[in-house]
Amino acid sequence: MGIDDKINNATEDAAGKLKEGAGRATDNEQLEAEGRNDQAGAKLKQAGEKIKDAFKS
Repeated sequence: MGIDDKINNATEDAAGKLKEGAGRATDNEQLEAEGRNDQAGAKLKQAGEKIKDAFKS
């Protein structure tokens, strides 16, 4: 669960940023909101990973 999850979360965050930027560039509010939502989900998962890591040590 360690590094693979962290890489997946970082990838999801980057994809969310791209989606948000594409939505902003095309004036598509729904796509922009989806990108922000994807980023928020990735950050929440990253926080969970940090908590798990804290309990492991």
